[in-house]
Amino acid sequence: MTTDHGGLPLPDYDQLPVGTLEHRIRALSVPELDQLLHYEHEHADRAMVVQVLTARKRQLDAGAPLSGGNPAAFKPETAGHAQGGSPVSPATSPEPMSPPPSTTSCTRPSRRRGT
Repeated sequence: MTTDHGGLPLPDYDQLPVGTLEHRIRALSVPELDQLLHYEHEHADRAMVVQVLTARKRQLDAGAPLSGGNPAAFKPETAGHAQGGSPVSPATSPEPMSPPPSTTSCTRPSRRRGT
């Protein structure tokens, strides 16, 4: 399986979650959607991705407008890694605690009903 992404309208296409892809394709034209559909069928052929791309293509065929903006501009799904790792260490951790006492000693005994 090749990973050639040359010429795809979304260069990071293979790394996009389906939910993000659904929003990022709103600015793409029908020929661009066709290009992604062809690529998807030739590579992973993921049913949910094909469904999202096909649904958007149908919307455009029915007269839906293209959304403005650059589909490759904002990438929240590729947030950077935190610098320096976690500040937690044994020196900053709290002391271990004992579990709370059992509540069985606080339960009421069952009452006998008069006969």
